[in-house]
Amino acid sequence: MNRDDLSDLRAEFDKFVKDSCSLDSQDLKRDPDAGDKEDEEPVPQFVDALTSKLLAPAISGVYLSRLDIKRIAEAIDESLPIKERIKMVRSLFRHTNSKKYLEDAFAEINRHINGRVLIYQELGEAFSASKPIFDEHIQKAKKTMKMFEQIIEDFEEIEPSSDPLFI
Repeated sequence: MNRDDLSDLRAEFDKFVKDSCSLDSQDLKRDPDAGDKEDEEPVPQFVDALTSKLLAPAISGVYLSRLDIKRIAEAIDESLPIKERIKMVRSLFRHTNSKKYLEDAFAEINRHINGRVLIYQELGEAFSASKPIFDEHIQKAKKTMKMFEQIIEDFEEIEPSSDPLFI
């Protein structure tokens, strides 16, 4: 191997690191978790309560990963970028204006939760000493699914004529 080739390769690599991986003070001021402008948009009132209960396995009984949330969105013909789970759920429900959309989204979330419940039931049968723990998680999951029904029931659809500025 030619020494000049290595020098050229090293110079090219150093340029790449300087341009793409810079740690200048200006770059350090930028918050890596800042997110998009979309993350700052308002969401319906139920979303904050939903995320705090749905994304906490100690409350909901299940863990929904980023991939689960992405699959839920794709199942209802939504496209979500992979971000923090909270931001993904907020994006999923940000533009909710009909009960049909909520019903579809919650039906898909229920499908994922029911999949976890089946796993818990199988594990409870296979490991009988741990069955009470799995039963507790199943009860929490069912309680979470009931919460979805209440959210749908309480949701008021937004009609185009409901705009207060529309005259």
